[in-house]
Amino acid sequence: MASHRKPKQRSLTGGTAWTAAVALAGAAATAISGTGHAETRPTAAQVRAKVDQYQREAEEANEKYNGAKDTADKARRALDRLRDEAARGTARLNASRNALGAIATAQYRSGTVAPTLQLALSSSPEQFLRRASLADRASSRQAATVAGLSRQARKLRQLRGEAQDKLDQLRGAQAALARHRGVARSKLAAAKALLDRLTSEQRRRYEAQKAREAQEAQEARETEGAGAAPYATSGRAARAVSYAYGALGKPYVWGATGPQGYDCSGLTQAAWRAAGVALPRTTYTQINAGRRVSRTELVPGDLVFFYSGVSHVGLYIGGGRMIHAPRPGAPVRVAPIDQMPFAGATRPA
Repeated sequence: MASHRKPKQRSLTGGTAWTAAVALAGAAATAISGTGHAETRPTAAQVRAKVDQYQREAEEANEKYNGAKDTADKARRALDRLRDEAARGTARLNASRNALGAIATAQYRSGTVAPTLQLALSSSPEQFLRRASLADRASSRQAATVAGLSRQARKLRQLRGEAQDKLDQLRGAQAALARHRGVARSKLAAAKALLDRLTSEQRRRYEAQKAREAQEAQEARETEGAGAAPYATSGRAARAVSYAYGALGKPYVWGATGPQGYDCSGLTQAAWRAAGVALPRTTYTQINAGRRVSRTELVPGDLVFFYSGVSHVGLYIGGGRMIHAPRPGAPVRVAPIDQMPFAGATRPA
């Protein structure tokens, strides 16, 4: 009968219990994933770091888009000008050809008389010589007309060749526009997909952090005042800095130059435009606009650039700080220049 008794249950304690718990958790993970490796959810800090990377890469693509757009706009304007000039040249060439054709037709209809016969028939040798001189001048004018036609035709061919070159340039820029826009959108979509993986609590903390950053930007605007730049000098630099203070809190808008929103180079371009200085459109070109200065030489109004690819720019306001348009979802704000890898600086005026 003893062989039919139910075995006594043994309790698991100490290391034995921990081993069993680990084994049970591993079995559960295997059952859920089917591969023996449970999918790990990234932490909020990891997501934020990756989102920042994607947004920075999107901004880099945005700057390339801005450059391609600037090239396309210039090529389009040049193409329109060349086409207009070619149309006017064609009209002038056709008018000159018609005039020359009319002269040739008139000569054909009137015929020509040999000079010796004209002298013989003339009642006065002086009258003949006068007529011959007039005819010679008329012939010279015809020769000049023919030479002019040739020059016009060459110029027209040149214009058409230049127009074709600009058309090719425009098409290349348009292809680059589409390519860079696609890269930027894919990076922003990847950032959104990462954010969507956050738990509700992680998402709440993430949004709270963004709200705090926006509030800090608003407080900086209210405290220091729109246009009241404490470190600003006089002249154009002060006007540029004043404009940047007035943009605090405005949203980051892809490809925008204000006044409702800005991207990074759009903000610096608009600020210096308000000071009467025309800057190029992109970070890559703005860094060559003006005189290069070292980090120790910075004064308010200088442009400060970041990352090895020179893909971000801000406007220095003094005290180791700048005003910049950081990234999508982050408004124009005051920030320390130490928060990103410094790439260089330039002084527009």
